[in-house]
Amino acid sequence: MTVSNTSKRRQPSLAQLRAFSAVAEHLHFRDAAAAIGMSQPALSGAVAALEETLGVTLLERTTRKVLLSPAGERLAVRAKAVLDEVVALLEEAEAVRAPFTGALRLGVIPTVAPYLLPTVLRLAHDRYPDLDLQVHEEQTANLLEGLTTGRLDLLLLAVPLGVPGVVELPLFDEDFVLVTPLGHPLGGRSGIPRDALRELNLLLLDEGHCLRDQALDICREAGRADAPVTTTAAGLSTLVQLVAGGLGVTLLPRTAVRVETTRSDRLLTGYFQEPAPTRRIALAMRTGAARRAEYQELAAALREALRPLPVRVLGADRPVPACN
Repeated sequence: MTVSNTSKRRQPSLAQLRAFSAVAEHLHFRDAAAAIGMSQPALSGAVAALEETLGVTLLERTTRKVLLSPAGERLAVRAKAVLDEVVALLEEAEAVRAPFTGALRLGVIPTVAPYLLPTVLRLAHDRYPDLDLQVHEEQTANLLEGLTTGRLDLLLLAVPLGVPGVVELPLFDEDFVLVTPLGHPLGGRSGIPRDALRELNLLLLDEGHCLRDQALDICREAGRADAPVTTTAAGLSTLVQLVAGGLGVTLLPRTAVRVETTRSDRLLTGYFQEPAPTRRIALAMRTGAARRAEYQELAAALREALRPLPVRVLGADRPVPACN
């Protein structure tokens, strides 16, 4: 039997690759050590051992900062690919052992979490008691970063995303409604035309929230060239209280109306004429996820559980529209 030279070489350990990958990401030994739960001396030793094993210098160390060498730049990509494959291997093994067991790290956007999580958590408790559901509330960009890097397993958020390598499982469409202070001429009305948005003082969420971008898109579709923003809020609860205080009006998704508008008696809700502006909510997973069959089953169960809400539940094969 012939043994190749490659097989005779010393092999780097996963700990060494993990340490180097962390340093390559953070370019700081202390931050890298904290990120992977390793002491700084152990991390430094692991990287040095990897350099010795590979026979190349991976890092350029100065008194002030850490830089990747040209070899380090190339091999950091390979190291991350190896670690990603190890994570995929463990996920596959876990999925094979038993469906709906172990941890499921679910990322949720802030404009969905307070209104849908009660249904999601109740479903998980009743139907999947052995599932360790871990919820992370973050904005869309952070959730997508977490999904693509393997930090998160599944997302619950507004679509379309238009992100390569991410599969969307549509759940439902919901209308937006207009929330106004008492005495506003559109307060409590039905059949509000979209072009009414052209002249309104619209209050929005801070930048980074997809709901802000959706509201601006609705305004542009209504013929509003710009939407000057003088007041913003970090969350829908604050936004609605600003409306109650008479600072303007805002758009709310239907699932948020009952929770947010019952906190004040100085609010009115108006409804747009058909077709009303809408948003679509979906689960999102990585293409080729090891637990894709579980996620598809979870999506089907969620669609049924969400039917009592003021939404239009979608079929599993409902197409997701392309990004504009």
